[in-house]
Amino acid sequence: MAACTSQHALISVKPRCASASFSSDRRAGNVRFVSTTSCCPSSRKLGLVCASNSQSSVIEPAKLPSSPESGSNPKKSSEAALILIRHGESLWNEKNLFTGCVDVPLTPKGVNEAIEAGKRICNIPVDVIYTSSLIRAQMTAMLAMMQHRRKKVPIIVHKESERAHQWSQVYSEETKKQSIPVITAWQLNERMYGELQGLNKQETADLFGKEQVHEWRRSYDIPPPNGESLEMCAERAVSYFKEQIIPQLVSGKHVMIAAHGNSLRSIIMHLDKLTSQEVISLELSTGIPMLYIFKEGKFIRRGSPAGPSEAGVYAYTKSLAKYRQKLDGMDQ
Repeated sequence: MAACTSQHALISVKPRCASASFSSDRRAGNVRFVSTTSCCPSSRKLGLVCASNSQSSVIEPAKLPSSPESGSNPKKSSEAALILIRHGESLWNEKNLFTGCVDVPLTPKGVNEAIEAGKRICNIPVDVIYTSSLIRAQMTAMLAMMQHRRKKVPIIVHKESERAHQWSQVYSEETKKQSIPVITAWQLNERMYGELQGLNKQETADLFGKEQVHEWRRSYDIPPPNGESLEMCAERAVSYFKEQIIPQLVSGKHVMIAAHGNSLRSIIMHLDKLTSQEVISLELSTGIPMLYIFKEGKFIRRGSPAGPSEAGVYAYTKSLAKYRQKLDGMDQ
């Protein structure tokens, strides 16, 4: 699997063995569809080339897994957008502390990152938002949606108790139409760093040795003391994604997920079919949105939206272009 790089580099993974034939070249914005040949000579698939200033990379779209109960593929749906955003810089990011599941807010820089992320997705439809249960992800989601041109109000759905659910009900149908539900889930929380939480990363490396700390942080299946490995984090995050979020996309809903480096790496590992070795080299920048298109049972990575003033992502699909035209008409 090769990395898809855009004007704002978001992720980096080591490529798998693949070769590409450029005999078929259908341009769509800064994305090219090409016929690709994998290491197996008999296989030939349609992939994506995502252009950047320095290089182009081929991506094979990730198919949805078959339902184990039915034994058949999920039904095809209309095109839907999936936006992934890692939260903006937190106070403990700034202090270089292991944060994990400790609930700390954003720094002023993190607030600005969330606002800029919102500007980059302000022309992309959003019907439902998922965040972790941690405030830094929730702040990022709220601040980002405040920049959206549709001007819908994000409202957190409270289901922690029957009373909380009843007391937070909205009884105006018109108000509901102008709102976006925000669903919080602990399964999307950051990886739990156990006894490292709150410790300074450099001081921890000095105490335990750089190699040991690197193993705790970057290995796939080795957890820190009394903490989670990336594998353990992926198990809960991907399970939740399959059970709760994929059905929304199948129904045609446009979804935004504001979460954390490791929970989002886990989801991207699933979407892009990365190996355990590839995912440990995957880096996500704070406050940079990543866009996928879900269509006909497949996820296709489209890179990072460049911004509302540039053609960028909006030229990738007809439906996104039409949505932006609709927003332009509402502003007139």
